[in-house]
Amino acid sequence: MTIVTPAELKAHSNLSISSDAGTQHGRTPVFVLADELHAWKKRDLWDVLRSGLPKTKGALVVIATTAGRGQDNVAHELYDYACKVARGDIDDPAFLPILFEAPRDCDWRDEAVWEYVNPGLACGYPDIEGLRQLAREAENRPGDREAFRQLHLNIWLDHSTSPFVDMAVYDQGRAQVDLDALRGLPCWLAVDLSSTTDLTAIVAAWRGDDGGYIVHPWFYCPADNLRRRAEIDGVPYPRWRDEGHITPTPGSVVDYDFVEERIRDLCAEFDVQEIAFDPHMARQTMTRLIADGLPAVEMRQGWVTMAPAIKELERAIIAGKFQHGAHPVLRWNFSNIAVETDKAGNKTFHKGKSTDRIDGAQAAAMAVGRAFAGETRTSAYNSPDNPGLFIF
Repeated sequence: MTIVTPAELKAHSNLSISSDAGTQHGRTPVFVLADELHAWKKRDLWDVLRSGLPKTKGALVVIATTAGRGQDNVAHELYDYACKVARGDIDDPAFLPILFEAPRDCDWRDEAVWEYVNPGLACGYPDIEGLRQLAREAENRPGDREAFRQLHLNIWLDHSTSPFVDMAVYDQGRAQVDLDALRGLPCWLAVDLSSTTDLTAIVAAWRGDDGGYIVHPWFYCPADNLRRRAEIDGVPYPRWRDEGHITPTPGSVVDYDFVEERIRDLCAEFDVQEIAFDPHMARQTMTRLIADGLPAVEMRQGWVTMAPAIKELERAIIAGKFQHGAHPVLRWNFSNIAVETDKAGNKTFHKGKSTDRIDGAQAAAMAVGRAFAGETRTSAYNSPDNPGLFIF
């Protein structure tokens, strides 16, 4: 063991480095302390430092970080890995996880939980009165409450401070979707055609045998400047492209003709009952599809139309009857939802920040809403003896 004195550390010229990954290539670190990794906006610096460590025998990396937000970042990847090592799911004797975190469903106001997560409280750090004041303020301010859970209880959160549903509940629908098994079943498509530079989503919905829904999304974005777009939105678009979760269309804007052709392909592949569009961006596309006999319909995004669809989507998710196959882009969209509720309790979706994307979640609500309406058109009095009675 080598003992390094504080004076020697202070004298070391490379104790801290620039966050510009481009200037760090070629380094040969023997020790890396990655502080607050959850706040690193990109993973390129992490990759550069990690690639340099094996050059020296016995090199060491230490990560000290608070919990973060979202799952599409290097900090969550390492947190998830640490949890699996700690549980014994992965055997990695070179990786030592030390986790101080509260359960997601804990009572965040319980001071026993604070002490469990913050062992320094017994020695006066952090200040207990300071925490109590923050907790009092957080009682009636949801944003402060989420910050308290993240920064003082180390609970890893999703992006939205007013989430639509608990993402742990959403994740219960992660079972893989078998598209081949769904080819003969009635299918409802919903399309969220973005502005030309944003994310566009097509979501298909099928009714499940349990009264729930099975969904599968297809996402599109401009191919040009994909890495720059990933930096702005803070998500791994290039990786999602490589894994087939997102399709970049040629050029610097979303190619609507490309998306339209995919819609036509899906209509040929599945038993599509309707193709729901927000007409705001889709007039020309809808006109061409209708002219060719395809079942395109308008679905406006106001309270009257969307509130029932969102209510049905929420019911299915909470009941554990919403199978989404753990599609990472769709999950990211759901985690970005901020909910607006009117006096009657009706809900609509909006984005928490300008860089958040909810297009897939909006299209999923539309598809589920149309599937629900399509399935409930049959009268309760319909029977084998009276097969032609429908209520529209």
